[in-house]
Amino acid sequence: MKPHLTYALAAGLLFWSTSLQAETRAVLIGVGEYAFLDADLKGPTNDVRLMVEVLAGRGVAPEAMTVLTTDPTGLPRGVLVAEPTRAGILAALDAAAAGSAPGDTLVFYFSGHGSQAPDQNGDEGGGYDEIFLPMDAKNWQGEIGMVENALVDDELNLWAQAVLDRDVRLVGIIDACYSATGFRAIEPDPAAGVARSLQPDALGIPDDLPAAPSVPPFTGATELAGDFVFLYSSQSDERSFEYPLGDTGIWHGEFTLRLAQVLAGAEDATWQQVLAATSDSMIRGVARQLPDAEGTLLNEKVFGEGAGSARYRVTGATLEAGLLQGFAEGGEVTLYASGAGGESIGSAILGKVSAREAKISGPLPELAPDQTLWAAPGRLPDPKPLVLAAPARADAGDGFDYSQWETALAALPQETVTPDLVPVLTAGQLVLAGPDGVVDPDGAGSSPRVLSWDGETESEALQRVLDTMAHATRLRDVLATAAGRGLTKSEVISVAIERRQGEELSDPAGGASCSGQAGAGMPHDPALGVSGCDQLWLRLTNRSGKAQDVTVLYLTAGMEVLPIWPAQNIANRIAPGEAARVGLQIDPVSHAAIEEIWILAVPMGETQALRTDLTSLATATMRGSSGSSETALWLESQIVPMDDSALRGFSTKPADLTMIRQIVRLQPPASDRTAASSGPVSGP
Repeated sequence: MKPHLTYALAAGLLFWSTSLQAETRAVLIGVGEYAFLDADLKGPTNDVRLMVEVLAGRGVAPEAMTVLTTDPTGLPRGVLVAEPTRAGILAALDAAAAGSAPGDTLVFYFSGHGSQAPDQNGDEGGGYDEIFLPMDAKNWQGEIGMVENALVDDELNLWAQAVLDRDVRLVGIIDACYSATGFRAIEPDPAAGVARSLQPDALGIPDDLPAAPSVPPFTGATELAGDFVFLYSSQSDERSFEYPLGDTGIWHGEFTLRLAQVLAGAEDATWQQVLAATSDSMIRGVARQLPDAEGTLLNEKVFGEGAGSARYRVTGATLEAGLLQGFAEGGEVTLYASGAGGESIGSAILGKVSAREAKISGPLPELAPDQTLWAAPGRLPDPKPLVLAAPARADAGDGFDYSQWETALAALPQETVTPDLVPVLTAGQLVLAGPDGVVDPDGAGSSPRVLSWDGETESEALQRVLDTMAHATRLRDVLATAAGRGLTKSEVISVAIERRQGEELSDPAGGASCSGQAGAGMPHDPALGVSGCDQLWLRLTNRSGKAQDVTVLYLTAGMEVLPIWPAQNIANRIAPGEAARVGLQIDPVSHAAIEEIWILAVPMGETQALRTDLTSLATATMRGSSGSSETALWLESQIVPMDDSALRGFSTKPADLTMIRQIVRLQPPASDRTAASSGPVSGP
């Protein structure tokens, strides 16, 4: 199972402003020789020396680096050196944390063996803790229920959060394996490389240990909070390898070597761009090994501050990204000769765009034979507004004044033949029905109401709701089209939902809030009804044979699309057979309504290191940043299918996207309160 932010200090990568105004410290660990295990490696000590050179080249003083290695030869004078024992590693981590001040950067690097051990506290979705093996690691000890002297992801997670709580930036790099499932069978010879993993049976771990009981979501591990970036050396179902470098006889981890090469020329790149360029150089090797990354700093520039966009490879005239990555027909892309860093070499306009690829229209720059063309998102097409029919009245209007709504509607263009929505005035409200004009076809509250916020005119409220609905309805259509229908559709993601009944509080001013307390969890179908302050916990299990990148969005009764999971670039890739838990809470509500949970799964591509995270498609106003609206605008252009059968027929080709829509039926309390939308609690 891939460790993510609720599990371990995983793997990540370092870099910061070249001015280094804040101080940077590093703890680098290379375990080549094992005192008690027959598992020696040749590359980790060379990897550590390489990383020391990289950091020193960026201005980190030798005195600020602690290197724990089984071979300290060749290290620069001034570096603090120690043996990579468990006690030595923990002491070095604590000392580095204690010496760091707010604004500083702390780097953790590990090169050596990784493995798995049975989860003993129930916080892991796949039933195993990820462990890393210091030089004094031993076999499984039943008395303590652990591999003796191993470093467990849970304890690294606690250390990492303590560092982040001090406003220190955390960078992690791990060039090791931490999954023993789904490995490719590759012989350990110099040509194929040597894997940096020990399977549990090699450590004497029994395979018949009872599984730990699953802990409630509120007592298990929590997500890391703070500024961090982690880079993984491989996917959760792959091994990480080391190779001899040419005929030099010098061994290096494939990930560390390629990463260092990319960083040498990536002067103005983001972490995502570094990941893309590193993976591009790694996929040409003998063994399949794709790195991964996560963290709140993932979109930040490696050398300096500021956000940037991801880059995608261009093969021929085809961009290896499409609607799901934020590209749209007629949009512009910026072209580069490198996956990370470098100046733009031009731009191009996109032609036909499908879910996972796009055709580039017009000529492309010529490159040298050994170069690859890359593209990043540029200008997006203008959005297309929804079209309204003439308003209709569902009652005589006795006692209701609709004049302001009628004035607001009269100012908008109307379509009599193929409208998107039919405005219906009923019971003192403006309801936006579908093209058929039927109000609440799926039950009370299933058609959106236009409600004015404080200080809004009816015209302003109507325009806000129409903009929000345009985003949500077109997003729903595009995602449903990308999901498609297969002749032999098999289950990709299974969903089990648990409801924890919440307690709603009222205040003298007539508002409402949730107590923060929740009852015991019970299996429940939200389509049967939920109340304000209830918590819903989803267990998402990957039933397919491929790793899936999973996103959870929430469609409110007001047609806002809220991002639920993942949060802030947390790893959302679920390996085959493994699971993730996602939680959300229903805010207090005053009237019946129908809402939806959208579970979106995108299979990992053969050469795709960048995870697909679709939370950027949430309603722009809910994202909290101006850049989010630009990312979300792609869906406003209509999807252009390859032919009509793409919309209404069946396909034997696996879908680029799996979309599961779970209905949530809101049941209001007896008292009338201001309606509020639903939002996320957390999601490990």
